Amino acid sequence: MKTIKIALVGQPNVGKSQLINAISGAHLHVGNFAGVTVEYKKVEFTRGDYRIEMIDLPGLYSLETYTPEEEVTKSYLLNESYDLIINVVDANTIARNLNLTLQLCRLGKKMVVAFNMYDEVVKLGGAIYTERFRDITGIAAVNTSAKEKENIDALFTAAIGAYNDLDYRCKLSYDERIEEEAEAIAKILEKENFPLPARFIAIRLLQEDRDIYRMVHDRPIFLEVHEPLQKAMERLKIEFDEENVKDLFADERVALAKGIVHQILKAPKRETLTDRIDNILIHPVLGLPLFLLFMYTIFWLTFEMGSIPMDYIDETFGNISEAVGAILPEGFLSKAIVEGIIPAVGAVVMFLPNILILFFGINILEQTGYMARAAYVMDGILKKFGLQGKSFIPLVSGFGCTVPAYMAARTLKNPKDRLITMLVLGFMSCGARLPVYVLLVGAFFAPEVQANVMFGIYIGGAFLGLVTAKVLRLTLFKGEPEPFVMEMPKYRFPSLKALGLDLWIKTKMYLKKAGTFIAAAAFIIWFLSSYPVDDTAVADFEKKIELAQSDEQKSAVETEMNAYILEHSYLADMGRAIEPVLAPIGFDWKMSVAAISGLAAKEVVVSTLAVLYHTSDEDENLGDVIKANISFAAAISMIIMIMIYSPCLAAMSTFYAEIPQWAWRSFYTVYPNVLAWILAFVSYHILI
Repeated sequence: MKTIKIALVGQPNVGKSQLINAISGAHLHVGNFAGVTVEYKKVEFTRGDYRIEMIDLPGLYSLETYTPEEEVTKSYLLNESYDLIINVVDANTIARNLNLTLQLCRLGKKMVVAFNMYDEVVKLGGAIYTERFRDITGIAAVNTSAKEKENIDALFTAAIGAYNDLDYRCKLSYDERIEEEAEAIAKILEKENFPLPARFIAIRLLQEDRDIYRMVHDRPIFLEVHEPLQKAMERLKIEFDEENVKDLFADERVALAKGIVHQILKAPKRETLTDRIDNILIHPVLGLPLFLLFMYTIFWLTFEMGSIPMDYIDETFGNISEAVGAILPEGFLSKAIVEGIIPAVGAVVMFLPNILILFFGINILEQTGYMARAAYVMDGILKKFGLQGKSFIPLVSGFGCTVPAYMAARTLKNPKDRLITMLVLGFMSCGARLPVYVLLVGAFFAPEVQANVMFGIYIGGAFLGLVTAKVLRLTLFKGEPEPFVMEMPKYRFPSLKALGLDLWIKTKMYLKKAGTFIAAAAFIIWFLSSYPVDDTAVADFEKKIELAQSDEQKSAVETEMNAYILEHSYLADMGRAIEPVLAPIGFDWKMSVAAISGLAAKEVVVSTLAVLYHTSDEDENLGDVIKANISFAAAISMIIMIMIYSPCLAAMSTFYAEIPQWAWRSFYTVYPNVLAWILAFVSYHILI
């Protein structure tokens, strides 16, 4: 049985993954390319007498690569062994997708084009004439719908046919003047045995492709080809009146793509549902207010609906604490679990509904296709602050988790735009900060304004991030941001299965974090706050407890004893050591310890406060205790500090991995903490 190795290539969001899923009975293998953490998928199946091995490569817009994912795909196409390319094209945006097709056809590999999502074209009264496409280009094409599983077998029949076609030849070519220059360079290159066609190498050299240039530079033929190449590039610039040869080739591909589309496409004639919705959602006047309304609704639901199960969760953990205390014998272990771990974990788990509602809302905006529109709407505003519309995606992702948000910034091609975006991502309050906000806002603000205050915190953090970006652009990153170009996907109904699975995964991760990392942190905080024990003082308190004549007196003495132990603990000593730095912003040593612990993970702030402000009164919740021990001004100061200062260690590690320069790492580590302290200082002294 013969094996055909196929590279599945296409621009992002053209349905390659759906095509993989549509192959019934396929055996799916997921792994990483050697040396990088970019995931690929491989499927193996049989068609007649052939064994098909298909590699699903990360999406790329063209062979002019920018992101690590695009680099991986280009490297595979240039250096790896495979027999055939299936180029997946979005049937709704053929002209833009053909930019990549025109580059791939020069690779010297046989190729088949899949016009995917063809069902959507048909519904709108359009058609794509694949036979005409083959006549023009020499490349076989099939209209497919991976979503509806239409023509999948026909696609692989065409692939096998192309594999066996001895006369296969891509007919596409550039302007005659370009082809003549490329032919002259190719004749020189043919003297050397390259793994790629000489014509392809010549074209890529004329486009100043760095990877191909390095390939040729390391060979003796470079001395012979260098001067003719430079002269050819100069002639092309003069003949086409272009300052940059890359622009010349880009214009040629656009013109070719338009010509092909004109020949093969019967365009849909009626306005689509997407067009009608876009007339409202990306309206020059209504677009921004609607976006703010959607975001406000998400935050309002996060607070209002999320608060419903909080009391039940709090009561459940209180009951668990009582039950465990009754089972375990009195001693170190019992106290550690009942007074330290369970209350702290319960204080964090209590906010799980809020976090899930926030993630649910953001996921719906992403799955429906609205998030790309929001980026378009925000582009004009972001440019005023030195960013571009594409920065919007990582910035909004930051409301969920800063770690993937840093990774999402890879899509920004300009290094300055990318670095500015990453430096201000920390101002987008991640889901881990939400429990701290809910605790403090719930304690210090009336119920009818709590949702508005929460929305204000998130918008305030985002606005501060934009102002910081503007300052960075005017000082350290002078220049204009890149023009905004982004795909506008069709609107689609969100998948309830995908939404449910995503929430389930996040729930498991959150509970795992609460049951492991946060539980361990709570134990450490409890231990440091409970030891060393002054046995003489504790004995005196215990005598007072025995002599107490009522439960109220007994509870009062116990509270006094716990306060005494806490004030003389290791943690108190540590807190007092750092208190002078944070005292000017209203922090006592307990708040100082909680804030510092938040550098490990923001949820730990809540668990730390739960341990430090532990109360024996079952009817008194943590919010009431916080309000009784912290002033309003100090609470606002703490909200500002949590909103601005450094993100968690996982996020900081991701930044360090993405940005190798130590100067920027150092700047990133210091400046948000200094800014947080200054703004907290100002707000505290205004409010006291």
